[in-house]
Amino acid sequence: MSKFLQVVVAVSALLTVAAVACGGDEAEPTTVPPAPTSAAADPTATTPAPSPTPSEPRELIVMTHDSFDVSEEVIREFEQANNAKVVIQKGGDAGEVLVRAILEKGNPSADLLYGVDNTYLSRALAEGIFVVYESPLLANLPSHLLFDQTFHVTPIDFAYVNLNYDKAYLAENGLEPPTTLEELTGPKWKGRLVVQHPGTSSPGLAFLIATVSYFGEDDDYDYLDFWADLRANNVLVKDGWNGAYYTDFSHYGGDRPLVVSYATSPAAEVYFSEGKYAEPPTGNVLVDKATFLQVEGVGILVGSKNVDLARRFIDFMLDTRFQEDIPSKMFVYPANSQAKTPDFFRFAEVPTTPADIGPAMIDAKRNEWIDAWIRTVLR
Repeated sequence: MSKFLQVVVAVSALLTVAAVACGGDEAEPTTVPPAPTSAAADPTATTPAPSPTPSEPRELIVMTHDSFDVSEEVIREFEQANNAKVVIQKGGDAGEVLVRAILEKGNPSADLLYGVDNTYLSRALAEGIFVVYESPLLANLPSHLLFDQTFHVTPIDFAYVNLNYDKAYLAENGLEPPTTLEELTGPKWKGRLVVQHPGTSSPGLAFLIATVSYFGEDDDYDYLDFWADLRANNVLVKDGWNGAYYTDFSHYGGDRPLVVSYATSPAAEVYFSEGKYAEPPTGNVLVDKATFLQVEGVGILVGSKNVDLARRFIDFMLDTRFQEDIPSKMFVYPANSQAKTPDFFRFAEVPTTPADIGPAMIDAKRNEWIDAWIRTVLR
């Protein structure tokens, strides 16, 4: 999870050219005794040994989804403290980067994978792509965020997936925000909703799970009936969050005033307006059991040649310096309960009753839900 936030911030990310640092992560080099002032004055003197050359920085590659972002100065602190160069390798939406990591199993192009969330966790664990690491800083995380009790994936941030709406569009068209999911299948919202594909997008999968929570699987009107009605009502499906939000959402020039995004998205709109908006131009549709708590994490990939450095980077990601940078860069909540959030996060709403489907059921049913969704919506 990552996320909104996702591409607003991805556009500004320059981390793939992060600066080479000058510190050291090993023991200090042995000091060479000083040579005589003049070798000519002492014919028995030997040529002094040259001072040791500091080791070259080690490259640490972090594979992420496109929405990952962190301040350059924060990364530079890790580089300087660990004689490292951090390279951020972006590879699409969360589902896409996970597939890539699976294909590279045992011979990864990166050392760490960030962006595995609680909707894709079981798939990642089943594929055996991560090594175990239990950071001592996990003690600062609330228990409900510890979504992997095997410690292959470490929680870094969390957010809530839900519908966002464009306030100006609704006002201009005499519409009120929907208060139930059933309303989305009516004529008033025909052709006005854009969602993400649950097979390639983590928010898309999160929203699908939320609809299962809301409608159930075997009721007289279940989640597949709802999706069939959305298809008949001209729902638009995009592969990832970026395309849905920045291409088709009406706030950015598209023709869809409803989009699957995050409860923190309106806060991000205020932040990026640089004073233009005193209040968010977008709003949240927070329907009980129709939002989803998404927890994103990072894991060390099997085959990494820099496991020790990767462990230090995970500890760094969990510490307050990195954690307090998260809200203003990725617009999600920091997992560390000791980290503070910025003032504009007062516009980030927290759903009172998110979906009540846990990791065990997601693990057992995820593929079935996605396959059924594809048959219902795309075929």
